[in-house]
Amino acid sequence: MQSSATVLVYSDDANTRAQVRLAAGRRPAADVPPVEFVECATLPAVLKRLDEGGIDVCVLDGEAVPAGGMGVCRQIKDEVFRCPPVLLLIGRPQDAWLATWSRADAAVTLPVEPVEFAASLASLLRSRLPIGA
Repeated sequence: MQSSATVLVYSDDANTRAQVRLAAGRRPAADVPPVEFVECATLPAVLKRLDEGGIDVCVLDGEAVPAGGMGVCRQIKDEVFRCPPVLLLIGRPQDAWLATWSRADAAVTLPVEPVEFAASLASLLRSRLPIGA
């Protein structure tokens, strides 16, 4: 198993970033490695960090301003070679179709519900990382 996983969290709201960190905890599931978080509050910071590499999963806030997570997701899926899986935070369940349009790999609603969020994050980590005994 990989020693740790790096999760990029994008939101202009520090409280949303904190909700994500708290919901995931140190390890979102027993069969995935501990997570380290990289926090970004702006689109340029997200693009710069993705260019540097080493990101295993992106968590994007669909309610962020001025660049919403749905548009950011669509942009990075088009522009980033081997784009990491994206977990999109959406404002309401009815926005799930927009998450599909943005090509997000998973979506959960805000405010972050810890069990649902940790399960979705762990699933994306499993799909990205070589996890084995």
